Formats: sequence, structure tokens, C-alpha cells
Amino acid sequence: MRIGIISDIHGNLEALDTVLRRLAAARVDRVYCLGDIVGYGADPNACIERVRSVAQATVLGNHDAALTGHTPVAYFNSYARTAIEWTSRMVSAENLAWLKQIPLTHMEDGILLVHATPKDPAAWNYIHDPAEAAVHFPYLAEYSTAFIGHSHVPARYEERAQGKLIINVGSVGQPRDRDARACCGCYDTETGTFEWIREVYDIQESARKIRAADLPEYLAVRLFLGM
Repeated sequence: MRIGIISDIHGNLEALDTVLRRLAAARVDRVYCLGDIVGYGADPNACIERVRSVAQATVLGNHDAALTGHTPVAYFNSYARTAIEWTSRMVSAENLAWLKQIPLTHMEDGILLVHATPKDPAAWNYIHDPAEAAVHFPYLAEYSTAFIGHSHVPARYEERAQGKLIINVGSVGQPRDRDARACCGCYDTETGTFEWIREVYDIQESARKIRAADLPEYLAVRLFLGM
């Protein structure tokens, strides 16, 4: 089975539609979403509705949790707070109700889906390097793989003795590895292989919508920089 994995969409409809077309062309059997569907970008409702229609499993991200009231807005920087406050005025009651029922984690067939970290998912901690990843391997079952997002930076961490993996799939809507292309991934359950996918999308249109919504200019500019 081939699984398309998306994360950190952040209201960027142009990026999301682009990667979903790519995954459809790759004939994936399922799509999983690792959260942060909203925040920063100007299309929260459309992005939620796309994920609702295509994803077989979705877990909660910290921006989603802020919108639903599960995580204090004070946790975020000023750009993120402004975007969350704007999103709270725009998101529909139906989409908000759907976000409220999303779990923090999803586990099946040796795969753990979690937005931030296997250990204490609701703390919204980050994994930036192998030393930080090592803290979380004990929370994985033997020969299992965790797929994460949150940092917006694609990465792979391995604990060889027991065959454990933590893979950051990168960000669809706001990459931060200085590559502005939308990022997602494809996992083959039969071979155990994972491939990152990068796609050029219409950044100009995403930025135009952010500016038209009177969201912070930095949220438009950073899309072009991949940071």
C-alpha cells in the first residue's frame, strides 16, 4: 500500500491542491494528514474541506488546537497569534466542529501519526536533530515508524537496533528548509521506503490572498524564501 502523507498546510490552498494532484497522479491508496491545516494562510475553510474529503486519517496540530481552544493562543508568536485570531473569525462552525474531534495521535500497522513528538504529543515540542529524536524512540514500538511535522523541515532519524524511525514529512504550505516548493511524502508499506515529494506551486497567488486578507506581510514574504 502507498500512503501519501501531508502536514503543515497552514491555510495555503494553492500548495495543498498542487500536492494532492501529485499524490493522485502517484496513485496513492490513502492520504494521511499530520495537522496544522490552518494558521498563517488565507484559505482555512477550503483547506479543511479538502483534508476532510481526501484524508483517511488526520491528527491535530498546534495551530488547529489553538483554533479549537485546546492550546492557549499566548503560546504563539505575534504572527501566528494574528493569523489564529483572523482564522477564528473566518472558519465555519461545521469545520470548527470537525477540528474539535481530531485526535492527537493515530496508530495502525506499525505507523504512528503525530504532529509534534511521540512523547507527550500535546506539549508541542520539536525534534530538530538526532539527539532530540533519541528521547522519543522509547515511545515507539519495536519496528515502528513515526511520521511527524511541526518543524516544517524534512528529516529522517533512525534507531538501528530495533528498527525504529522518525520521519518529518516537511510542510505543504510553509516550508522552512529554504526550499519554497511545497513538500509532502509517500510511504510504501510493503517496502518500508519513504520518498519526499517537492512541487512548485503558485506562491504569487497564495501571497496575494494573504495580503488581501490584511494578514502580516511577513507571512506572504516568507513563502518565497522557504523559511
